[in-house]
Amino acid sequence: MDVKILCLGALDLGDATGYEIKKMFETGIFSHFHEASFGSIYPALTRLTDDGLLTCKSQQQGGRPDKKIYSITAEGRRELEQALAKPLAEDRFKSEFLFVMLFADMLSPERVTSLLEDRVQGIQSELQELQSEQDSCVNPGQEFVRRYGEAVMTASLKFIEENRHLVEDPVRNNEVEPVR
Repeated sequence: MDVKILCLGALDLGDATGYEIKKMFETGIFSHFHEASFGSIYPALTRLTDDGLLTCKSQQQGGRPDKKIYSITAEGRRELEQALAKPLAEDRFKSEFLFVMLFADMLSPERVTSLLEDRVQGIQSELQELQSEQDSCVNPGQEFVRRYGEAVMTASLKFIEENRHLVEDPVRNNEVEPVR
């Protein structure tokens, strides 16, 4: 999805600075959907403001540049609604973890186990974060997305627990020759 539409969605949740929108993509509500850099967010905000889809007000900060706070306009909300009505692209799942596991037979048993343990810890951390957001969901859509993420993370943990032997046992039993 276009970064401009993602910014409109972020601002539909409330007024924010470019920095606050970036945080939504790093650790906030949008972190599960898309990545966006300052290099894509700020040009999108400028364009949306120029097109009348956002307003921007400056707030003075002592000894620092003014803070720009963006708000969605009625026209911006209509643009967001139109974008949400369009057909969706297929979801794309990308994972460095899965790429490396594809070549587990080239790794030492310790490396395979370490990768699996790190992934389990990462998933558990994401699950805790999703569970802690339970009370902060302000609408049914947010609760649906939170629960969906929780279900995906829970299924991932279960899969690793039930199938880690597929990559650990052959390497541990020297059935493959690890490359070091």
